[in-house]
Amino acid sequence: TDGTRLHAVLSTIADPGTCLSLRVPARRSFAIDDWVANGSITEPMAVFLRALMASRVAFLVSGGTGSGKTTLLAGLLGLIPAEQRLLIVEDSRELAPDHPHCVRLECRAPNSEGAGAITMTDLVRQALRMRPDRLVLGEVRGGELCDLLTALNTGHEGGCGTVHANSVRDVPARLEALAALGGLGREACHAQVAAALRVVVQVARLPDGRRSVTELGVVRRAARGHVVIESAVHCPDGRALQSGPAFDELVELIGASVGGETA
Repeated sequence: TDGTRLHAVLSTIADPGTCLSLRVPARRSFAIDDWVANGSITEPMAVFLRALMASRVAFLVSGGTGSGKTTLLAGLLGLIPAEQRLLIVEDSRELAPDHPHCVRLECRAPNSEGAGAITMTDLVRQALRMRPDRLVLGEVRGGELCDLLTALNTGHEGGCGTVHANSVRDVPARLEALAALGGLGREACHAQVAAALRVVVQVARLPDGRRSVTELGVVRRAARGHVVIESAVHCPDGRALQSGPAFDELVELIGASVGGETA
């Protein structure tokens, strides 16, 4: 019930014997201040992240497996004012934000007869009837992306989630593939993403073992209306911030005060 996940490979397949893997979730949420205190991100990067959450623009946290996507998203959700209602939809419970007003919906696997399954798509559709202030998808991994984009395009501000991608530039292709699973064509996917999402936060596990925010990107429409993610702030070593081509656009999106504090 604490969200621990077990994976087992029996000895008939695994050599030298049965292999068990446990994924144990963090027992507490790590606030953005904790990320700064342990050297994972700098204070200037934290200023951007706080402004992002205050602005209520829709965003995704992107990264590889084990990069800290869920941990960072939980910390970001902790910045949301207590009076706002968070509705969190997950395949299995992982997000543990330090926030007093969370409603959680969790998927259910089918029974032995293949009936009774409750999918992410089912839950996203139900969530929209519950008037959330913020709709959160723990991880976007399938056709539920279509429902999320629809929600973000119909007045649900500040929605967010995580997605597997190795860089901000890889996110459009990843979203295109996920949208196809939900029956959304390429052109429609790009149009929906361009209208719904504004920012991508890239996290990575650095060579020294730190998990850090390495880039902030802004969603733009390029040739033929296709979406690209343009770098706004780049921080490859987790320390020195470098401005990118979309820096001014990011500042305009999330608050001009950021520019004066970090430029």
